[in-house]
Amino acid sequence: MGKYFGTDGFRGEANVDLTVEHAYKVGRYLGWYYGKEKKAKIVIGKDTRRSSYMFEYSLVAGLTASGADVYLLHVTTTPSVSYVVRSEDFDAGIMISASHNPFYDNGIKVINSNGAKLEAEVEELIERYIDGECEEIPFATKENIGRTIDYSMGRNRYIGYLMTIPTRSFKNFKVGLDLANGSASAIAKSVFDALGAKTYVINNDPDGLNINTNCGSTHIEVLQQFVRDNGLDVGFAYDGDADRCIAVDEFGRVIDGDLILYVCGTYMKQRGELINDTIVTTIMSNLGLYKALDELNISYEKTAVGDKYVYENMVNNGHCIGGEQSGHIIFSKHATTGDGILTSLKVMETIVESKKTLAQLIEPVTIYPQLLKNVKVKSKPAAREDADVQAAVDRVSKALGDNGRILLRESGTEPVIRVMVEAESDDICQKYVTEVIEVIKSKGHLA
Repeated sequence: MGKYFGTDGFRGEANVDLTVEHAYKVGRYLGWYYGKEKKAKIVIGKDTRRSSYMFEYSLVAGLTASGADVYLLHVTTTPSVSYVVRSEDFDAGIMISASHNPFYDNGIKVINSNGAKLEAEVEELIERYIDGECEEIPFATKENIGRTIDYSMGRNRYIGYLMTIPTRSFKNFKVGLDLANGSASAIAKSVFDALGAKTYVINNDPDGLNINTNCGSTHIEVLQQFVRDNGLDVGFAYDGDADRCIAVDEFGRVIDGDLILYVCGTYMKQRGELINDTIVTTIMSNLGLYKALDELNISYEKTAVGDKYVYENMVNNGHCIGGEQSGHIIFSKHATTGDGILTSLKVMETIVESKKTLAQLIEPVTIYPQLLKNVKVKSKPAAREDADVQAAVDRVSKALGDNGRILLRESGTEPVIRVMVEAESDDICQKYVTEVIEVIKSKGHLA
């Protein structure tokens, strides 16, 4: 991770950690970098938080001042920006979003011409420019000044693309969607309606301040209750920029990213579509998933947390499905990044084709209890590398043996250390998570 760019772009509180000046300089550099040999074409999307408009204008000012032409998708999802970039010959794309974070945060996600996350070496160059460590970039003048083009048709093409993916109609299925008052509000319902589902929608009234607030994939309990109260067949919740999806079965039980990987991965294997018979996961995936995959002779890879690392592994090894417990799922045949709406369509396809309910599809998996706590710290490296903290982690690891595990890692987007324990019971998880946090606290690392 760099000074400004983490695992998922440049993110922080709007006009505190991420300011309009930062956004302007990001635009200035990208417009110049991609326009060295021709006039650059950059496409921009944004989520519904209030500051997204402010950052959009600032980025546009920087890009056009460096000579780039800018195409505006307006409110849309992160995966739609990725789709438009790779399918319509853009040099790069920018998504303005802080994903699942509160409304007062925001972020700048830069997507390369292949539709994947921007290369780390280019992010480093942008950071050097922001800090004044490289030569000033010349302004474009006269006819070389860039222009801004309304490009809502790009979002519409993405919607049309999503509609072509399922192999069967969703007719007679009652589907609940929690749109998190975010980007999915511009896309998801129209897709499910067109595919024949009876679509029930909640949290579809964004006002700039309510994105992710007691709704969406980070507050799945809202959709759980909605599915139960309305007797729905299935529910799907997205985050603010709709690059992740968490499902709910007909009983209102949570189906997280691990279970979605199992459902879709096993379906693909049955159809002979699971390339290399392998699913790519992260180190956060549950032991129960691995045991269930072992039973089916399905192999798995483990990467660092972050869908960019999952995708890198998939590309390097030719795998076709991978994802995170948090709901970032990548289907490489259709996308180069996590796509929440696409994921929900693939789960629906599995339900329809198998003639089973979602609850029946996940029956073979026994999920181990898992407890994850975020600890806000002064310095992530200092807390993680503290000798006493590491000793505490080692003690817990030895105590758990083969019946569980502990992970201590830095967040890529927030000033927190994540402490996760997986074990045979909730009480064991709580005991060992508390032990490690107490050591972190006693060493003075808490913010």
